[in-house]
Amino acid sequence: MKLIIRFINIKQRCITCTYSFLLVDFLLMSILLLGGCSGTYSDENQTAAEQDLLVVTVMKVLSVNAPRIFETIGQIEGAKEVEVRPRVGGILLKHLYEEGVDVEINQPLFLIDPVPYEIALQRARAQFAEQQAMVTDAEREVQRMKRLLAEKFVSQRMFDSAATTLAINTATLKNALEVVKQAQLNLSYTRVTAPVSGVSGRARLSEGSLVEAQNSLLTSIQQIAPIWARFSLSDHELLRLGGQLTEQTVTSVRLILPDGSTYPLPGKINFAASSIDPTLGTQQLRAEFANPDRRLLPGQFVRVHIQSGEYQDVFLVPQPAVLAGDTGKHVYLVNERNEVIMQPVQAGDWADKDWIILDGLKNGDRVIIDNLIKLRSGMTVVPQLADHAATAG
Repeated sequence: MKLIIRFINIKQRCITCTYSFLLVDFLLMSILLLGGCSGTYSDENQTAAEQDLLVVTVMKVLSVNAPRIFETIGQIEGAKEVEVRPRVGGILLKHLYEEGVDVEINQPLFLIDPVPYEIALQRARAQFAEQQAMVTDAEREVQRMKRLLAEKFVSQRMFDSAATTLAINTATLKNALEVVKQAQLNLSYTRVTAPVSGVSGRARLSEGSLVEAQNSLLTSIQQIAPIWARFSLSDHELLRLGGQLTEQTVTSVRLILPDGSTYPLPGKINFAASSIDPTLGTQQLRAEFANPDRRLLPGQFVRVHIQSGEYQDVFLVPQPAVLAGDTGKHVYLVNERNEVIMQPVQAGDWADKDWIILDGLKNGDRVIIDNLIKLRSGMTVVPQLADHAATAG
């Protein structure tokens, strides 16, 4: 009987131990399950937090040497602009050219009534012929007096008088010849010709108008191949380009046309004033451009890009990334903790589509180039490095 009771007690203890082991296993499994769920929940929270952050594109900047370029406004003008005025007065009879077309040097442009000048020429020739006859008679008289003087039939005084008359008539003949030449010129001037080759302008006076010598403007002629661009720079702008400009210091001149396109042919400085205009405080400059297709026209306003030397150790940043505020220009950077920093910069000129940053950046800075309107200092972002090719473009 005692053995039976002891066996029952041992069995109960075993059952209790089994329950204990099962309870321990259940607790361990619960802890593991809870731990696993906690880790998954934490990862999901972290992913959601990252998704809430703003993704921005950044570019790492490195110092480079950039061309020193300045832009100003210029105006196109003909290489030669000649006013056509008559040398003689009279009634304008006819236009001999088509307005706005090319004309060659000495090509007739206008006809002034030639009749008064034809009459003047006939009169001058008649006076010349009359004076020429008088000279012939005086020469014969001198020869006759010379023979008579040799035979002592006349006095020396009579011979000298005949010689004086010949001299006077000869001088008068020369004057008459000059009158004839001038009358011939005046008659030729009734056909007004082009003094240079170029593009003709509109006729300022209609047919039938009375024109005055030297005073009446008939038209103008402009040479536009090559053509000039005239512009000026203030003394402050000259300092940004390294000082007063000369034909030797300017390495390149380019034109930006009114439609925003770049004129394909470069120019060269053909005039640079040696002093600053005291009235305007500017240096006057002029550049010459080839104009084979006549794309450039006199009077046209253009933007002029002047390159003189280069900047050393500067940074190129896309234009949209440089913002202007009350205190000047600035960019947004991303620090090592991916926080946004507003960085003031000193911007120079443009180089193609980039700003030249003279001060405010250092090598390796990460400059934000998009989503700028959403940024504020101190916020955390997710930076993505810009593709180099896309940034360069």
